Amino acid sequence: MTDDQSPRRDSARGADQAYTALGYLISGMLIWGFVGWLVDRWLDLGGIATAIGVVMGVALGVYLVVKRLGA
Repeated sequence: MTDDQSPRRDSARGADQAYTALGYLISGMLIWGFVGWLVDRWLDLGGIATAIGVVMGVALGVYLVVKRLGA
């Protein structure tokens, strides 16, 4: 009986990892993009800091995904 449920648990675990990775990427992009936007508003840079913040957030999100979910 427990053998019948193991593929279901494996797919649920994979889905959890996928949602975790997606959450890291989106939250990093949003948080660091917002920080960049605040720096833009403060220093009147015309959007450059926002773009840098978004790229930095994605890079940090990828780093966290690899560190946390990598083998």
